[in-house]
Amino acid sequence: MSVAFRREGDDEHKEPEYELPIAVGPNWVTVRGLRRLGEAVTRIEAEIAGTTEEEARKKLQRRLRYFHTRQSTAEVQAPPTDGSVGIGSRVTYRLSKAEKTITIVGGDEADPDHGHIAFSAPIARALMGAEAGERVEYQGREDAITILTVEVDPEVMA
Repeated sequence: MSVAFRREGDDEHKEPEYELPIAVGPNWVTVRGLRRLGEAVTRIEAEIAGTTEEEARKKLQRRLRYFHTRQSTAEVQAPPTDGSVGIGSRVTYRLSKAEKTITIVGGDEADPDHGHIAFSAPIARALMGAEAGERVEYQGREDAITILTVEVDPEVMA
């Protein structure tokens, strides 16, 4: 029989499973971020223990490897004590006549819908190191952002 008509195994057509991508650069986190990484590891380990289906176990083990790596490379950052913006800072700023308050956090704990922005995000990079009352450049515009207040967010330090 011609090779063109033979049935190949289903495994031959599956997409390869790659590891979950890890962000380049430092893995800076808040105290809360490190705690959440540990909670994720514990939760996934429990899911693996309760799962008998092989494919589901492989997916969970892949996620577990990701969170183990993130947990082992995490560097807890203390918020700045000099009033400047850093990881763990809650910042209120004005951009284009609109005021907004955000908290700068590690990449794994970022949640923009709740105002938690990763330190690697462009807006966070623009604010880092500045103090209340300063105006900083953003998207090529001088004095685009006015920093109104800077304080340590107690939620991310607990």
